[in-house]
Amino acid sequence: MAIIAQLSDIHLAAGRDGEVDDGSGPVRALRAAVSSLLALPARPDAVVLTGDLADGGLPEEYARLHALLSPLPMAVYPMPGNHDDRDALRTAFADHPAVVATGVAPQAPVQYAVDVAGVRLVCCDTTVDGHPHGHLSEERLAWLDKTLAAAPGAPTVVATHHPPFPIGIRFIDDMRFVDPAGFAEVIARHPQVVRIISGHVHRGSVGSLAGTVSTTCPSTYRQLFLDLTHPGRAAVTGEPAGFAVHLVTEGEATTHFVPTGNYRPLMDVE
Repeated sequence: MAIIAQLSDIHLAAGRDGEVDDGSGPVRALRAAVSSLLALPARPDAVVLTGDLADGGLPEEYARLHALLSPLPMAVYPMPGNHDDRDALRTAFADHPAVVATGVAPQAPVQYAVDVAGVRLVCCDTTVDGHPHGHLSEERLAWLDKTLAAAPGAPTVVATHHPPFPIGIRFIDDMRFVDPAGFAEVIARHPQVVRIISGHVHRGSVGSLAGTVSTTCPSTYRQLFLDLTHPGRAAVTGEPAGFAVHLVTEGEATTHFVPTGNYRPLMDVE
């Protein structure tokens, strides 16, 4: 079994005077998420970061992110969201071979596949330059199809920033994954895909695509207000920050949503 933790929508800002820890909300929230992750009884085999890692896509934001994630002893796999800058992200994570291998061309997609304890993690770049919505071009879909075809026997988790299913919150669906039909066709051809995981929504949710369960992850910082009316209110709430933990075995996956904080056992129940 592989355990993959997912942190998302961290939104680190540049900070004051270049300090790593300036006491800001996103910094405190990320520190809490890292601490909570490390306190899990079974530590994850890897951590995937599903986008909006920086708030403004600035090099100093990614340098700060890299430093704040340094206590994690397991591999960390970053991918961009609509707030991110691919080149700055790639530069900050130059010590990650999978990220470096995505190329040197300006704004080349940050997409790659890695092995995590026998499970394949495929990170897809759904970002569109200068726009908040997501999309996979024909070229990126071809890359995904080829990447999945290379390991048909390995249980696979596909990660995106933008979820490929409607959320029901107008504010998020206005920035949706545009035309996910091509993505669904690729996923349908590869039954070894046991889970699709995404960020962008700032809260946990569950949907499906091509018969595969698809989830979104809470933000490590702020959660979006669950307003399902139309047009609805675009707002954040005081709900707890959190992250996701995915347990993956051959042929199946289970996802847990974990609030950050020190939640120790209260009593034994058997």
